[in-house]
Amino acid sequence: MKQVFIIINQILESGAFALEALKANRVRTFLSTLGITIGIFCIIMVLSIVDSLEKNLQESVESLGKDVAFVEKWPWEFGPDYKWWKYMNRPNPNLSELKKISEQTTLSAAAALTIDLPTFTVKSGNRSAENVRGIAASYNFSVIRALDFSYGRFFTESESNNGDPVAIIGWAMYENLFPGGIYPIDKLVKINGKQFRVCGVVKKEGESLINNSMDNVFVIPVKASNSYIRVNSNMTNSRIHVKAKPGVPVDMLEDELKGVMRSIRKLRPMEDADFAVNKTTMLSEPLKQLFSVVSIAGWVIGGFAMLVGGFGIANIMFVSVKERTQQIGIQKSLGAKNYFILIEFLVESVLLCIVGGTIGLLLVYLLALGVKEFFDLNLFLSYSNIILGLMVSVAIGIISGFIPAWSAAKLDPVEAIRAK
Repeated sequence: MKQVFIIINQILESGAFALEALKANRVRTFLSTLGITIGIFCIIMVLSIVDSLEKNLQESVESLGKDVAFVEKWPWEFGPDYKWWKYMNRPNPNLSELKKISEQTTLSAAAALTIDLPTFTVKSGNRSAENVRGIAASYNFSVIRALDFSYGRFFTESESNNGDPVAIIGWAMYENLFPGGIYPIDKLVKINGKQFRVCGVVKKEGESLINNSMDNVFVIPVKASNSYIRVNSNMTNSRIHVKAKPGVPVDMLEDELKGVMRSIRKLRPMEDADFAVNKTTMLSEPLKQLFSVVSIAGWVIGGFAMLVGGFGIANIMFVSVKERTQQIGIQKSLGAKNYFILIEFLVESVLLCIVGGTIGLLLVYLLALGVKEFFDLNLFLSYSNIILGLMVSVAIGIISGFIPAWSAAKLDPVEAIRAK
């Protein structure tokens, strides 16, 4: 136990001595830590970007519904073999098929139809919101995707069935059309020349990695869109969202939906399906693989910078050993053990790397703040990445400083005192 306290005291004394040495050679300290700073910055910056994107992806996918399957004509696939000409001729899911799915599935808790509308300019008085994306939805869409409202509500089942001209608008639309905090409920907006009454405003959601934020979107009942859009046109895309019952895996729901849809469309056993059943994992898995590649690239780039920085640290430590050779000889002649000398120089090397790593982490933090402030992107530096950055710095310090520290510890005290 006594020996442990002696070693701890030696580490603290070595740390204090190393700090004095760093202060006395500030330019050398700066240049020697620059490589470590750049390396840690590259690695942690890339990891922070990947973590932020993965969090955004997870939140975006969860907003679509992890327990939801989507019946539509376009499969969510990637790659050069995508047969778009074949999928384009498939029929769009419709309200009749929605009703049959609701009646025939046993694993679903709710189902809703949505239609992607063209982008419009939405007007209210002399103000307008341009390039606004529209969605026509059936009533149960509010069950499939939980929407938080700043004002108002989702349209009622009666409004949906009757095709009443009511609309739900996103937060960005609200700010454009009703500035100054004007109460928007029951106000009229004009969409493609037709007037709709605002019944709800969705809370601000922010940017989405898969472009499903409701901020610049309006939602109207499906039957209200029939007057100015052809549901089965190739220019539109509709889908049926089917939510699984609690505890039912989405894969089981997917299998059931394939059988039900083949029955609804009267497809023969060997006939190709003219529909697709998609799920959110088809979006998230390829992106996660991309994030892994980006992370590896960050480690490679940062690794080269730290390799250069590590050689710089080792070189500085050899210089430091050379400058303090006589001091080492005096310490050893007064009874200092080899491990005392080894610890002294290892602590100095580690401290140099920690200084460089800390500067790198600070730069990442400042950049994250700037990105969040000026670009409204949620980039963050996590505690795990901070710990990782410091651990890598310590590891580089030990590896880079070990050989110089070992050579110092092995010096003969008589020869060291005689050294010039």
